[in-house]
Amino acid sequence: MSSDNETLMTGDDLKQIVENQLSDNDPIKVKSTLMRLMMTGTPRDEAIELIACALSVEVLDVMQKQTSFNLSRYESHLDMLPDISWLEGE
Repeated sequence: MSSDNETLMTGDDLKQIVENQLSDNDPIKVKSTLMRLMMTGTPRDEAIELIACALSVEVLDVMQKQTSFNLSRYESHLDMLPDISWLEGE
């Protein structure tokens, strides 16, 4: 399962990565998703948490399956926000 060498990310870690992505404007889809969510009434903090949920799927795959970060799937999940029903299948 998990070894002593594995480091799990916290929700705060994921939110900080999202903030870094926003600051770097990379991937650009993160900023457009934040703007879209906020324009439809989602508070910024909640929007960041939703984006972090989408990011968590990719981080988990990289850590558990030792795969490459799947940018297209991440962007697809960002497009579905604020609906996170897709998390049930992950």
